[in-house]
This record gives sequence, structure tokens and C-alpha cells, in this order.
Amino acid sequence: MIIIKTPEEIEIIREGGKRLATVLNKVKEMVKPGISTWELDKYAEKLIKGMGDYPSFLNYKSGDGIPFPASLCVSVNEEVVHGIPKKDKILKEGDIISIDLGLRHKGLYTDMAMTVGVGEISNGSQKLMDVTKKSLEIGISFAREGNRIGDISHAIESFIRPHKYGIVEVLAGHGVGKAVHEDPYIPNFGKAGTGEKLKRGMIIAIEPMVNGGTKNVNLQKDGWTFHTADRKKSAHFEHTVLITDGDPEILTQI
Repeated sequence: MIIIKTPEEIEIIREGGKRLATVLNKVKEMVKPGISTWELDKYAEKLIKGMGDYPSFLNYKSGDGIPFPASLCVSVNEEVVHGIPKKDKILKEGDIISIDLGLRHKGLYTDMAMTVGVGEISNGSQKLMDVTKKSLEIGISFAREGNRIGDISHAIESFIRPHKYGIVEVLAGHGVGKAVHEDPYIPNFGKAGTGEKLKRGMIIAIEPMVNGGTKNVNLQKDGWTFHTADRKKSAHFEHTVLITDGDPEILTQI
């Protein structure tokens, strides 16, 4: 069931989104060769709890009931999403990493992700990141009252396809606010004019996940981390967005 948020709930989520964006941008500044993904996770957790909020991914259970053991998802290179931070996972020059973070503020949730280069990265990695980020911006521009979910999905797909990248099909965006994941399900491919109609007061997380090669992914033994099937790099960007009676409002920005 799609939940329309009240003005009071929207204001809380708006504040939570700003807090989340502040934290994730501070984590981004920490990304450099030689730092561990565990250090990034602990820094994010410290910042969130220091504001009196809670990291919503910490102990969040998968469909198989496996709790996520960290606050920040850090997915390196061929890891698509849900990478588990580790002390011995050290970033190196040329890596790209997705940093994905959720925050609970006054009982309501926001979600955000970005992909960051570690030091100097290749032109190919930069292009993959740029295309993925731009596809998110295009998808958001279709998040308007009266449009349908399929309009967002189709816009993202139409921009990515000419670049011959793989669009991950088994993972998608989602509603957010009262819970970490809500209806509707928002694929990054699809047919325009299909799916649920967008209404003012809906809050959704749009998140294209784009692979440098095949669209296919494999879930690892940890029950969380997805890898590209061909081990080529992947990029991921996400914003929490409010549907209004005009332009969509990105809630996860400063």
C-alpha cells in the first residue's frame, strides 16, 4: 500500500533528509586510498548518533532474516549494493565505491547513495559514474504528480541504453518514510504510462544501479552483497524525493 505523508510527516522527513545529506557528504570527504570501509562506517554511525538520530540500516533484516551488521553500505568496484564494511577492506587508488546510508529521524526514514572515486580513477569509471548520476537526475525530473512509476523507469532506461551499460533489474527504488522500504516498487527500466500514479505527498527513493558490463548480478554468501556477474564495475546513486503539485523536491540534499 502506498502511504501519502501528512504535512507534519513531510517536515520531519525533510529535516531528516538534510541531516542524512550532511552526513553522507562528510563521509565522502573521508574517502581516500588507505582507509578501510569499516572506518567509513564507524564515522557515519558516529555522526548520525551524535545528532540524536539512528542509522536505519543497522540490524535491518533481509528477506532471509539476516541482520545487516553495519550502518553504512560500502560497495567497492564490482560490488553493486549492500557491501558490508570490514576492517581489512582497504580502499586503493582507482577504486570506485558506492556509499549508501539510511537515517531515522523522529521515527521517519530517508535514504541516499552516491558513488565516489578513490584518488585518480580511469576515464571509463568516471563515465560510468557520470551516466548513472545523470540518469538519476533525469528520473527525478519525471517524478511529478499525475505521472506514473513507469515514466520514471522509462526515462532512466532510455538515457542509459545508448551507453551499452547493464541496468540491474533485480534491484530497484522504493517508497520510503514510515519504513526503510515501502510501496511502490520503482524499477530502473520499464514502459512509460504504466504503474502506479504519482500523487502529491508520496515520498520515494529513486536509485539507478548501473553496471559497466552485464546487467546480471550474484548475491554473495553473506546474504547481502551483490556482485556484477562479470566482475566489471558498478555505480549507484540515490535520492529521497517528495512528489508535490509542481517540481519534485529532493529531500536528501543540503
